[in-house]
Amino acid sequence: MLVALTGIGLSAAAGLNAYIPFLLVALLARLTDVVTLPSALVWMESWWAIGLGAVLLLTDVVLDKVPLVDTFNDVVQTVMRPATGGIVAAATTAAESVEGSTWVSENPWVPIVAGVLVAALVHSGKAAVRPVVNAATGGAGGPVASVVEDVVSVGLSLVAIFLPVLVVVVLGLLVWAFVALWRRRRRRRVGASAPPAPAGPA
Repeated sequence: MLVALTGIGLSAAAGLNAYIPFLLVALLARLTDVVTLPSALVWMESWWAIGLGAVLLLTDVVLDKVPLVDTFNDVVQTVMRPATGGIVAAATTAAESVEGSTWVSENPWVPIVAGVLVAALVHSGKAAVRPVVNAATGGAGGPVASVVEDVVSVGLSLVAIFLPVLVVVVLGLLVWAFVALWRRRRRRRVGASAPPAPAGPA
């Protein structure tokens, strides 16, 4: 269960920002004993991978704060975020020793597929909500939403690694936020398309 929650949490964080959970896992594996990567993913903790991830993170953080550019960036990230979700979820196979189970190592494709699907789902929600925020605020809300998403990605990544039992709570709040914004968009569309009320007698 811990393996699943950690993988889900990290892949969901990747759906918001691909490089935050990647860098966190890579740095923890490189500098501490908190994360031990499976042999197939040891490359993540190399300095070249960490350096490349840092450059990509900086680029994504900047582009995601610019209205309209952020929408184009979301299109580009349609590949990166799910792919990274699969990678960071697969990296959690090292946590199987905590549960005394070898099921994950015997079925390594499961966390990869699950990570891709979770990250893709979260990314789709983010990509659908951002244009709504931009349109409703004249572009001013986009940078704010981006900062919130980055903070949530950092927090969710930390929770997934250190307190995986809380992943369900954080994901529940994330789903609630997406649904609330989507409902607001629908209400505004209905209001905009409703015919004007007939004028009363003079």
